[in-house]
Amino acid sequence: MSLAMNDPATIIEADRAHVWHHLVQHKPFETIDPQIIVEGKGMRVWDITGKEHLDAVSGGVWTVNVGYGRTEIADAVRDQLVKMCYFAGAKGTIPGAQFAERLIGKMPGLSRVYYANSGSEANEKAFKMVRQISHKHYGGKKHKILYRDRDYHGTTIACLSAGGQQERNAQYGPFAPGFVEVPHCLEYQADNPGEGYGERAAQAIEDVILHEGPDTIGALCLEPITAGGGIIVPPKGYWERVQEICRKYDILLHIDEVVCGLGRTGTWFGYQQFGIQPDIVTMAKGVASGYAAISCCVTTERVFDMFKDDTDKMGYFRDISTFGGCTSGPVAALENMKIIEDENLCDNSTAMGQRMNDNLKALMDKHACIGEVRGMGLFQGAELVQSRETREPMDEKRVMAVVADCLKQGVIIGASNRSMPGFNNTLLFAPALIAGADDIDAITDAVDQALTRVMA
Repeated sequence: MSLAMNDPATIIEADRAHVWHHLVQHKPFETIDPQIIVEGKGMRVWDITGKEHLDAVSGGVWTVNVGYGRTEIADAVRDQLVKMCYFAGAKGTIPGAQFAERLIGKMPGLSRVYYANSGSEANEKAFKMVRQISHKHYGGKKHKILYRDRDYHGTTIACLSAGGQQERNAQYGPFAPGFVEVPHCLEYQADNPGEGYGERAAQAIEDVILHEGPDTIGALCLEPITAGGGIIVPPKGYWERVQEICRKYDILLHIDEVVCGLGRTGTWFGYQQFGIQPDIVTMAKGVASGYAAISCCVTTERVFDMFKDDTDKMGYFRDISTFGGCTSGPVAALENMKIIEDENLCDNSTAMGQRMNDNLKALMDKHACIGEVRGMGLFQGAELVQSRETREPMDEKRVMAVVADCLKQGVIIGASNRSMPGFNNTLLFAPALIAGADDIDAITDAVDQALTRVMA
């Protein structure tokens, strides 16, 4: 049966019958319609019923950094695809070379870009690099990869093996060996308040390294700001001490910028907020703002040089990403970067992020269920609690009821859910970097109304 493209009922039934959606339980679709988004412009999207929504999560998963309807990106992609759509990554392309040069220009100290097409895949590449370096240069011993509780690095088995969100991992084991968890800095906040808290939290990482054996640890993989785990900004002194520890034990520092990259926090990359120099940086999502699939695994020249050995036929990085050879990704990324530069969107992220943070903190005076507001740039979170005194997390069902209420109002927000047992209690906000004051106020006004109704 051909689809009548102008008939919403036909489209909805085709979706219900054949599409397997991401992160969704489909049982309710037996009695309710799946939501289908058909158009976007700026900060707003429209569903198939014609209802307009203000998008406070940049495409649902923090991706559309420059907003919807950017004809300059679409036109550049169209022109490139007609000229040269694809060639395997063993060869070069003009947009691949151009974007790599522009990207490295934003990342002092790094020099090489490996293309792939999703954040999970970019992290897989990094893990493979660490493992191959271990075999080539350390006799296979320095192979372990440390990851942090609450951090998230992707959906593959290897990425879940490096994932600190137990509910996301549930039912997908057994996992790959050689991945070792370190505590999150948040665990040390209550017992180590005040000056020096960041350094003491970082010390927990060194404790794990010493327990495992420094000569067995190849890399430490961390998000600059914990994203889906609750938008947690590490405390002062934390990142500097983490870098010192990595240098001390010759451990590669791998920063996962899949969420925080490309202006989300107010700088080009989240790690740049903390004055550190990583060895490996992975990114996706906002690299092309969802206009094309692209991810990058970026390394220092030192890491790259570890694979330059023509005396060993197995010594090069023996990896391929089929669709890492698509030219649509880098050409969209070039236009995306130009928009961020021309419209000063990093600065806007800082300014509008501060407005959102102020608005949410103002709501704390009205709603006792807001235990803490935290974030950086246009990446903000409001943690909901049963009691501020005990910090007991709000029940996940009530948190999601707030999200549902906002959706009814025509505002799409996010929340940590089905990730960490007992701690899925943070409302998440990541609007496009083009957001204006009226957009920010509309988002927080919707949260105010939702909290009033849900917590009544």
